[in-house]
Amino acid sequence: MFDIATYHRATTLTDALSMLSANPEAKLLAGGTDVLIQLHHHNARYRHIVDIHELPQLHGIALTEDGRLRIGSATTFSEIIDNPLTRKHFPALCAAAASIAGPQIRNVATYGGNICNGATSADSATPTLIYNAVLEVHSPAGVRFASMNGFHTGPGVVSLQHDEIVAAFLLPLPPEKNVGGAHYKYAMREAMDISTIGCAAFCQLKNGYVEELRLAFGVAAPTPVRCPHAELAAYHAPVSAQMLDAISEAVLQDVNPRSSWRANKAFRLHLIQTMTRKVVSEAIAAAGGELQ
Repeated sequence: MFDIATYHRATTLTDALSMLSANPEAKLLAGGTDVLIQLHHHNARYRHIVDIHELPQLHGIALTEDGRLRIGSATTFSEIIDNPLTRKHFPALCAAAASIAGPQIRNVATYGGNICNGATSADSATPTLIYNAVLEVHSPAGVRFASMNGFHTGPGVVSLQHDEIVAAFLLPLPPEKNVGGAHYKYAMREAMDISTIGCAAFCQLKNGYVEELRLAFGVAAPTPVRCPHAELAAYHAPVSAQMLDAISEAVLQDVNPRSSWRANKAFRLHLIQTMTRKVVSEAIAAAGGELQ
């Protein structure tokens, strides 16, 4: 039996924000795949629950008037995988979603929960970074917008106050042509395991040259990170094996993995360089490029 002291089901987003403000110990419940584990282990910090999983303001995937895709924070990973808009415009996000656990978990686990939990191993974090997502954050004071780049501030910590709720993710639509994205996850048991290293890449090509590269890694630092040195190494470079060599060397300046029971630091660094080559190559191929 779960040790729950109070449970409230919010009927509106305003209602949920009021409940959070009234109880500094309250925890949000959406998909529940993380929260229920904490309750199972009788974590005392999860005794006061505010249930938001049925709020319509937090669901849905739709285009906005300013040319972005708005994905509600309570949208499940199965919904992301199945949606034609995400499949067309954000394939790396769909690939990351498909790598999460098994279908039963993907049917209930939410995009917002995966990001706001703050784990560097969150599979959706790297594609959210490379697609330059902006978070729509609601509080009793109003609405603010926060870049995904910098939203994670430490291990298990995000830039979110107690009385704030991420309502949606806003992803700018990429150009229609000469762009590609890819995601890759290395785990000991593939989909059913936590990531040992995860990465995602987005590239835009022009006349056989890299117009832009965005590269992000998870479990390569205390937080999910973009890789500015690796990205700069690709800027306006011709698509070639030499370019991949330069990127895989430069990425070492952007990461700082640790040793753990899953993998030691040296192995993670090897994975990072190998996965950089793989994910960038796949993004280039998806953009219509061909390595020389």
